[in-house]
Amino acid sequence: MLSQPEDWIVPDWPAPARVRAMITSRNGGCSIGSYASMNLGLQAGDNEANVNANRSILRQFLPAEPKWLNQVHGNRVVRADMIAVAAEADASFTSSADCVCVVLIADCLPILICERTGNLVAVAHAGWRGLVSGVIEKTVCALETDPKELIAYLGPGIGPSAFEVGDDVRDAFLAVDAAAQYAFQPKDTAGKWCADLFALARQRLVRLGVADVYGGGLCTYSDPMRFFSHRRARPAGRMAALIWIEDRPAV
Repeated sequence: MLSQPEDWIVPDWPAPARVRAMITSRNGGCSIGSYASMNLGLQAGDNEANVNANRSILRQFLPAEPKWLNQVHGNRVVRADMIAVAAEADASFTSSADCVCVVLIADCLPILICERTGNLVAVAHAGWRGLVSGVIEKTVCALETDPKELIAYLGPGIGPSAFEVGDDVRDAFLAVDAAAQYAFQPKDTAGKWCADLFALARQRLVRLGVADVYGGGLCTYSDPMRFFSHRRARPAGRMAALIWIEDRPAV
């Protein structure tokens, strides 16, 4: 049986046993060059046959083919078990067993969410545009359950030391949440800031009532051996963050 690459991430969070999740690294596939080796993104410019081969490798660790999305840095959330073809959305959720929710990442933050009972799971693709437009809020709302019954895990994303933004990005966040100011540190250059996506996501989750938030801090930009990074090098491949419910009753 194929062994899962050692540097793929299995979230360290107190999810119920029937909730399964993983986040791939850039390693373990067959793509070459700047896409080496586990590029899972069909829209990244890689050879399609290599991407499909990589997806076949990933499939061996999953109960079903993932419900791929056409991500647009927005806030649309879809029910994964209702997807027949790739839907234009940046988050999905399900209560169905063996239905794999997935987002692709290469600096944007993946957010895994599950209900404490193990009966609901979700994943969101949260770059700065998605965070500003409310992708977290939309995802939590779609689950239609008490946010206090949810736990979240923040996967790898571009870290604050590498994520330089302008006044326009900071102003966009402050326009919807004054507390966001604490997630921006000024650079020496006027009008430039270091933005902390992990802090921004955590702020929004906690404000919604999702108090138990784990993970955060793994920087895609600063670890080229493990992660793709769109800002560090272009073209860049894509990794995947996946979550599903095993086909067994919650305890």
